[in-house]
Amino acid sequence: MTSTLHPSTNWSLKEDIRSYWSKRAETFDRAFGHRIPKGPEHDAWAAEIRDHFGEAPLDVLELASGTGEVTGVLLDLGHNVTGIDFSEAMIERSQAKHRGNTRARFLLGDAEGTLEPDDTYDAVVCRHLVWTLTNPEAALRDWHRVLRPGGRLLIFDGDFVNQPWQGRLAKRAMTLLEKLTGPDLHRDPPLAQQHTAILEQLPFRDGLTFARLKGIAEEAGFTDVACSSYRRIQRAQRRIAGPHDWLRTWLHDRFILTARKM
Repeated sequence: MTSTLHPSTNWSLKEDIRSYWSKRAETFDRAFGHRIPKGPEHDAWAAEIRDHFGEAPLDVLELASGTGEVTGVLLDLGHNVTGIDFSEAMIERSQAKHRGNTRARFLLGDAEGTLEPDDTYDAVVCRHLVWTLTNPEAALRDWHRVLRPGGRLLIFDGDFVNQPWQGRLAKRAMTLLEKLTGPDLHRDPPLAQQHTAILEQLPFRDGLTFARLKGIAEEAGFTDVACSSYRRIQRAQRRIAGPHDWLRTWLHDRFILTARKM
């Protein structure tokens, strides 16, 4: 399907995606749910990762590392992190944020084809990436390839298309709240339109579920594929959120997928 954003035939969907995230980079750390501030939310992310990875330092490949927020949690836990992102603007911000940390490096690259050597990493981590993939089957095969035997996959994601009943109620409450307090300051209508146009062309345009992702992971060669709850992180976010952002935490079903390479 030709991109609805750029009619030129030499402009690909992936370039649309790169353009979108590069624009988001400027304000990304100000958006609730993307930034991971020190305190309850940071502690919840650290506890979740520690539960899955254990205490020993690992060589971690972080995909779609963005501005380096999850990177910071991984570094605080003692891991060595290679972050890959498709957006040069995101890479610049993550490099600036973690400048001087010898356990972090950042590469401009494609999460669907990392070009990293076989059997290199103890773990692969990503947050809110899978729903944006143009070829999730190829991506999961590549992530399996770069892991060492026994390596672990940890995916934080969700269905950002459909809303459960709690999400529908939260959306109505957010609309009412905005009538009283004004519009969401982080909303950018042109970017929202670009986001919608991109989503309509993606494999998960109807929503990402754990069951669907589990099948793709198993076909890629992963074993012990399991689902964990996002509740610990969401509870921490609600402790620090204002009214609008508190409601935002109810909008979508999220999940954590874990798996291993034999």
